[in-house]
Amino acid sequence: MEIRTIGIVGAGQMGNGIAHVCALAGYDVLMSDISQEALDRAVDLVERNLGRQVGRGKITEEDMRAAMGRIRTTLKLAELGVSDLIIEAATERETVKTAIFEDLLPHLKPETILTSNTSSISITRLASRTDRPERFMGFHFMNPVPVMQLVELIRGIATDEATFKACKSVVDRLGKTAATAEDFPAFIVNRILMPMINEAVYTLYEGVGSVESIDQSMKLGANHPMGPLELADFIGLDTCLAIMNVLHDGLADTKYRPCPLLTKYVEAGWLGRKTDRGFYDYRGEVPVPTR
Repeated sequence: MEIRTIGIVGAGQMGNGIAHVCALAGYDVLMSDISQEALDRAVDLVERNLGRQVGRGKITEEDMRAAMGRIRTTLKLAELGVSDLIIEAATERETVKTAIFEDLLPHLKPETILTSNTSSISITRLASRTDRPERFMGFHFMNPVPVMQLVELIRGIATDEATFKACKSVVDRLGKTAATAEDFPAFIVNRILMPMINEAVYTLYEGVGSVESIDQSMKLGANHPMGPLELADFIGLDTCLAIMNVLHDGLADTKYRPCPLLTKYVEAGWLGRKTDRGFYDYRGEVPVPTR
């Protein structure tokens, strides 16, 4: 089927980025959230980010106006039911995602494709809680969505070929590259990335190096654009911990055990950039290591 309309559940960091790229690619977008403030903030952020693209000569003013005209918002999840494709981009908790899909089901068109932007949770398990496991996929964007070129497409055990092709055509139209991943915990990117971040936290926890020396070592020694602790703050330490728990629980291997220091930071509410404190303190003009 041809995708013309896209519903997005969640107006947070990922949801607004997905709305941005979909609207810019010509899709009609309806974004839903439980908070009107979150929706207003998301639309404002999309407009500012599109403005930056205009300033850099990436798109025209006309492109920006057309994209903004394609984005609508709603507090009523049921209104997304008429969409051809729905991308769930809510918090990385399975109970939350399952509840969203259950609330959506009575309002969906028979042909609507359901997808989740989950970074680690089983697509097969999420799909099994719906009435259309064959029309369900993982649609995992990287953050920040307008900048990052990769999208992971994850088939559940029941996903059919038509659904995969429809989702792949959307990725192509967005001008991004699709990587096909099998439905195992954390898929490809986070299966590799998160244990590296977790090991960096262990390196800090065991006193092998300071926050600054660990990040500097990986930037200058491995040519990484961001150090692992800086990257963890950018992603959100709560998200990093959630993914490590999925890996540890799903694969039953002690090498995926979350570092106790990562757990401690999350317990403190020091989640990174979004709370102004993580492995760095962002409350001043320059980020300062917290350890």
